[in-house]
Amino acid sequence: MTEQVDYQVTVEELSALMKRTAGVHVDPAALEQQADAGFDTFGLDSLGLLGIVAELEKRHGLGLPENAERCKTPADFLALVNGALRTGV
Repeated sequence: MTEQVDYQVTVEELSALMKRTAGVHVDPAALEQQADAGFDTFGLDSLGLLGIVAELEKRHGLGLPENAERCKTPADFLALVNGALRTGV
């Protein structure tokens, strides 16, 4: 049985993860305002996003969907990750 997690990754947490795992500093307010802009706009590449996915998987003990590392925008990433955390898949 898959356990549901009552937790949501916030824009602030994503900003902190970008800094910690990829060395990319983005103000959370700017990230929220430009959530539909590509990660490349903020200087985050696919390897950096992969590091964020790995950190979230480790933190929550849950494998995220394979396509999480292919999300192009913060908005898409947060929607996918938070949906997976809600449903446990």
